[in-house]
Amino acid sequence: MKYFMASSADSVETLSRFKKENEASFTMLSDKNGFAAKALGAYNPIGFAKRWTIYVDDNGKILKVDKSVNVRTAGQDLAENLSKLGFPKR
Repeated sequence: MKYFMASSADSVETLSRFKKENEASFTMLSDKNGFAAKALGAYNPIGFAKRWTIYVDDNGKILKVDKSVNVRTAGQDLAENLSKLGFPKR
């Protein structure tokens, strides 16, 4: 995997604080207006993005959309899906 990014409807300030507090090493997109979520079909009409994981290859092709993300198992699920999709382990 070349790149990992998280998208959120939170403000840049909130995401910056979250990133610092959690020592996150990945890019976080502040999508307050929902433009990215809408483009990916993940926008909830209530005003926030659905909790989906979208796996994209190096050519920009969407390989899988996981619409049943469980926050308790998200890390393990992510690792398993990356392996199944053939992404190299780091």
